Amino acid sequence: MLFKKIVIVLLLFFSLNSYSQEIQLSSQAKISILTCGSGPELYSSFGHNAVRLQDSLNGLDIVFDYGRFDFNTPNFYLKFTQGKLLYALGGSKFPNFLYEYELENKWVKEQVLDLTHNEVITLFNFLRNNHKPENRYYKYDFLFDNCATKLPEILKKTFGDKLVFNDSHLKNKYTFRELIHQNLVSNSWSSFGIDLALGAVIDKKANALQHSFLPNYVFQQFNNTTINSKPLVKRERIILDRLPYENNVYFLTSPLFWFTVLLIFVIVITYIDIKNNTRNRRLDFILFFVTGIAGIIVFLLWFATDHTATASNFNILWVFPINLAISFILLRKKSLPKWVHLYIYSLLGFIGITIILWLFKFQCFSPLIIPILLTLIVRYVFLITLGKKNIKHQISL
Repeated sequence: MLFKKIVIVLLLFFSLNSYSQEIQLSSQAKISILTCGSGPELYSSFGHNAVRLQDSLNGLDIVFDYGRFDFNTPNFYLKFTQGKLLYALGGSKFPNFLYEYELENKWVKEQVLDLTHNEVITLFNFLRNNHKPENRYYKYDFLFDNCATKLPEILKKTFGDKLVFNDSHLKNKYTFRELIHQNLVSNSWSSFGIDLALGAVIDKKANALQHSFLPNYVFQQFNNTTINSKPLVKRERIILDRLPYENNVYFLTSPLFWFTVLLIFVIVITYIDIKNNTRNRRLDFILFFVTGIAGIIVFLLWFATDHTATASNFNILWVFPINLAISFILLRKKSLPKWVHLYIYSLLGFIGITIILWLFKFQCFSPLIIPILLTLIVRYVFLITLGKKNIKHQISL
């Protein structure tokens, strides 16, 4: 199965160099928009969009899409993490494109556009020119410049004021975070990770066209778009009819289960520490080390990458980067310096600010952090109380 997928990707990426040649489209040529279903992997959770050109008289059936990237790019993973990886417009033969979705059991819908022959030629020439090596690359942005947002963009560039995007199909307008969560299971590691990595910038309301960073909303938008005062979509059909993918998460493997287990464990250990006048240094080290590492990741995503969605991320208040250094002090020191207790007071204050930001919806945090925050509060209060009492205790190893 993996080998087949690799072959498909290679075929899709390297095919159709011949489309840079001059092609005279016949009167039978038509252009349609493809919307593809989601899959179980995080990268495929949001679906996909592409443009299809058919010309039966010339034997053409081509798909263009803006979702390609080259694994052979130097420093691929570093550029991907930094938000500097270039994506590209790619071309493929329709049967090759469709085979991938047949293989992965995903649905594909098609919207045939009501374009004149000259408009078909104009759009095809735009895509063909955009497919040239010097033009095909662009810097990907998950919210504002992806395979879905490109389609309204190129149609607007091609047809200008003749094309009108309406928004009457949207009964409610959502924030970017709410739109993302429409494609995720709430109690899942992917949902938790996305909420941890993305900042307050995604908690603002998206306008009608900005909803189209998701393929399903591109489908809806084009059904509510006009060209030359007539509907843009002439007809639609289902090419591949598959049941929607159900991403079931077993509770025993879910983050809520394990974070609750962590909370109970920390409460029990803290109770034992209080009863025996001890401090479990290993527990404190783990809590501070993990939150410190997470804080550094949040900090780097905010300040050291080009990702727009990871800016202004106030998760950094409770996964605090300096915790990484403090973790080693907590591991080594039997009697904690006074300034460490003052530092822990600050951490409690930061958690309080996190809750205030959440209540006022300045940033919406994952509900899955509730047991984590309770875990941290329990341990922080214990450490402060221990410092106040200034108890000379034996250390539990």
